[in-house]
Amino acid sequence: MTCMTTSRAISSIEKLIPQRSPIMMVDELLRVDGYECTCRLTVRDDIFFIEEDGRMAEPGVIEHIAQSASAFAGYMAIAEGAVEPPVGYIGEVRNFRLFNRPRIGDVLTTVISMGPTVAGVTIINGVVSVGDEKIAETQMKIFVPED
Repeated sequence: MTCMTTSRAISSIEKLIPQRSPIMMVDELLRVDGYECTCRLTVRDDIFFIEEDGRMAEPGVIEHIAQSASAFAGYMAIAEGAVEPPVGYIGEVRNFRLFNRPRIGDVLTTVISMGPTVAGVTIINGVVSVGDEKIAETQMKIFVPED
């Protein structure tokens, strides 16, 4: 994976991730800096994972982190000449901690740190915040099959 940096938001997220509505869980890739990126999602009532109390269910937070990693991988792949973003699969979720479930109207800011990739499996760390409050964190192994 090549290191690159950008400071401008990439608003056409559809070019970077394979997911589509109603399961699309990232609005923007805001920043890429080396092996770290920042993504954003405004929690809306039409998101698949919203429960009756107006808060996002735990699996929705996990999916948001995975899609943020997907946006990062898509950005890197397209920067290296790919036409389509890669399709990856969550292989393992480790040490997931949810401190507060986000509610409709919250703006999630998620930082993804890419670790090493071995045999198509990449280890990522994700931290989700609303404002200055950390609401979730986890480590995942994501598998991207080779063509």
